[in-house]
Amino acid sequence: MAGRGIFDTERFVTAEAVEVELPAASLPLRMVSGIIDLLVVAVGVLVLVLVTPFELFGRDAALGQAFGIVVVAVVMAGLPITLETLLHGRTVGKLVMGLRTVRDDTGPIGLRHATIRALAGTVELWATLGGLALLVAATNERARRIGDLLAGTYVVRDRVRLRLSEPPAPSPQLAAWARGADLGVLPDALAVAARQFLVRAPGLVPQARE
Repeated sequence: MAGRGIFDTERFVTAEAVEVELPAASLPLRMVSGIIDLLVVAVGVLVLVLVTPFELFGRDAALGQAFGIVVVAVVMAGLPITLETLLHGRTVGKLVMGLRTVRDDTGPIGLRHATIRALAGTVELWATLGGLALLVAATNERARRIGDLLAGTYVVRDRVRLRLSEPPAPSPQLAAWARGADLGVLPDALAVAARQFLVRAPGLVPQARE
């Protein structure tokens, strides 16, 4: 596919043998999603700070501060890792905006991918207040940040309105076969080619149909 960019797309094949383009998420959508996730993490950190009994550390202020830093780091990295692993590439922000993180081959991400993305995010998102991530995503195909590049992932728009044309009606001689046929075993490319041929067949001259 020539010309990849921020609005790049990936092709999926439905059970009806129809190719569907699932667009890569644009940079503005990812920014809004990231802001929502930032608010969620901030609330989580605030709750943990409020419920942590810092008086247990007595007069050792340094120990209390170190414990607070650990708590914040765990929430900043642990929450995204947990959500993206359990929700198959989604966080709260992505759920709200209809986004999902997938592998470069469009498969679902796992714990390893989520961990790499979260650890990289502590630097490019938190340490630089998102500036580094924004710079890289703005100049990178599919609007990928450093965590995506390291993990081999990118973010897609998960809410794509699908408009399907009516499937071609089988000939009367094949009606009984069509009711019990299992097209799921066909390779995607072959299923798409067969469907396209059946749709176009009535308008083809006999030589072209051969």
